[in-house]
Amino acid sequence: MSILLTGGAGYIATHTLISLLENGYEAVTLDDYDNSSPEALRRVRQLTGKEFAVIEGDAQDRELLVRTILDYNVDGIIHFAGHKAVGESVAKPLKYYRNNLTSTIAVLEAMQQTGVRDLIFSSSAAVYAGDNQMPLTESSRRECINPYGWTKYMSEQIIRDAAKANPEFSCVLLRYFNPVGAHPSGMIGEDPSDVPNNLMPYICQTAVGLRERLTVFGSDYRTHDGTGVRDYLHVCDLADGHVKALEYAASHSGCEAFNLGTGTGYSVLDMVKAFEKVNGVKIPYVIGPRRPGDLDECYADPSKAEKLLGWKAKRGIEEMVRDGWNWQKKNPRGYRE
Repeated sequence: MSILLTGGAGYIATHTLISLLENGYEAVTLDDYDNSSPEALRRVRQLTGKEFAVIEGDAQDRELLVRTILDYNVDGIIHFAGHKAVGESVAKPLKYYRNNLTSTIAVLEAMQQTGVRDLIFSSSAAVYAGDNQMPLTESSRRECINPYGWTKYMSEQIIRDAAKANPEFSCVLLRYFNPVGAHPSGMIGEDPSDVPNNLMPYICQTAVGLRERLTVFGSDYRTHDGTGVRDYLHVCDLADGHVKALEYAASHSGCEAFNLGTGTGYSVLDMVKAFEKVNGVKIPYVIGPRRPGDLDECYADPSKAEKLLGWKAKRGIEEMVRDGWNWQKKNPRGYRE
């Protein structure tokens, strides 16, 4: 099978690309490199020893999508393309709504025009309301607190409606929790082009000396140590989840959502202490004020993915912090070096 990855040079996409190639899939990447680097794709080739097609372009371009699908006999699409910085989405909501929703519609229209039936959508736990009981199941109430989350919520609904209108259509909505870590080789990893959106890059950049100290936002949450608890997931486990989702989509129709997480919550300080213990590197930190909208805790019930996809996270917190640091110390300034 040939799989098109929109946003294919991104953090999660490149790790998924490796998993696809290692599992016998052919692949095509499409990316405009707005928040990624073609160097990441060069390194995937180096790691896997396998070739794949690379297209530079915007996933909002329906005609480009159609040409790519036809030229490379694409059988399925994993739609990664989209802006993803929560803070920027609050400051620039129209940018996020235009890009993220338009690209989803363009992908669906291109699929309709070319007869491609299988879609894996890169969604997020950001679609869940903040007042849910933990752990979160796929039926937990959905409501968002920022434009980024709403673009995922709305894209899910658009995809569901498209699936209802086409009985042959098969879509899997993957709701990620908190991807961290990197490929164990240290050759590819998370490389935020501006201010990081996630905890692990802050920890790693502090460890490598790019930042003087880590700021921990809030110490009075209702958790075991007062800092916020999240469900951190190794990016390689997340990548494998996409392969399982493709296998599921190939034998099902309709639209189904799945949580991808470990089911275990770790606090900010848990992650800091694990990083220090595993890597032998001290992380200086200060306690800062809470950020608006941050929850006490957020973690998944991933049992549906295990039951229906046959997927379960295999890597623990030690592998997450070890592989994250291995990437950062080998690439202090990411792909820009």
